[in-house]
Amino acid sequence: MDIAVVGSNNVDLITYIDRMPKLGETLEAPDFEMGPGGKGANQAVAASRLGAQVRMVTRVGSDIFAASTVKNFADNGIDTEWVLETDGPSGVAPIFVDKDSNNSIVIVKGANGLLTPSDVEDAAEAIAACKLLVLQLEIPLETVYAAIDLAVEGGVPVLLNPAPADPALDMAYVGRCTYFVPNETELSLLVGQDLSSLDDITEAGRELLAKSELENLIVTLGSRGSLWLTETEDVLIEAHSVAAVDSTGAGDAFIGCFATRIVQGSDIPEAIAEASLYAANSVTKRGTQYSYATAAEFEEWKTATTGK
Repeated sequence: MDIAVVGSNNVDLITYIDRMPKLGETLEAPDFEMGPGGKGANQAVAASRLGAQVRMVTRVGSDIFAASTVKNFADNGIDTEWVLETDGPSGVAPIFVDKDSNNSIVIVKGANGLLTPSDVEDAAEAIAACKLLVLQLEIPLETVYAAIDLAVEGGVPVLLNPAPADPALDMAYVGRCTYFVPNETELSLLVGQDLSSLDDITEAGRELLAKSELENLIVTLGSRGSLWLTETEDVLIEAHSVAAVDSTGAGDAFIGCFATRIVQGSDIPEAIAEASLYAANSVTKRGTQYSYATAAEFEEWKTATTGK
């Protein structure tokens, strides 16, 4: 296997609205969709569609959503041996998308909150057989820490996407990761500062690098691109401009593509540039996983859009 994803799965409940409602206001929405989601599952599906061999370690509930979630993994070529069932509800994510493609998301962890360090330890051999471990923060922190420990001890590089941001995240564990990939809002929450300019983000990133002894910090900046920081490097990689329809899941598209390109042998700037393009492609379509292109679709779009 190329990539092990230890993380969440959700059912996305997406409501398309003309504007966000005010407090106490009831609005009529023009459209609704339901589909597979969750940051872990999204990143796994994006990577698999781009050609990576992916293994998922996660928990589903005992409700009507569980079977469709497992089937979706299998349909996307993802190894499901470590997709475990839990009594209770699956994770769900009510999502609201306005006409400018901005979104607001509420996460109900459900079974994701019951993925334990013991589950990770049980899957140790399966994780150790992969080239990269990918993590997010929609599962308990102690489970994230257990996965980092296991991977590092087994010589497997770790990519941690700190989403949703948790100020309780231990910087010592961040420092054990090879890649730490927050967006600018998550970085702001983690460092406890308002970051309004690129200079602010760069300075905060350098402070985080010094505090954690992290190897690679990659801050995604939406339409402004991505900032890659190391002890000696400071590189801004610009994004490709597109007409956005729905930005839901764009960050996960970035992670899935970046992880795939890394295990396929790209260097970090190349992987970031490809991931930015893949995320840009995803926002031109509605939905989360439904917006993720296959490798062939992505190459066709990339050629038509960039001429390369």
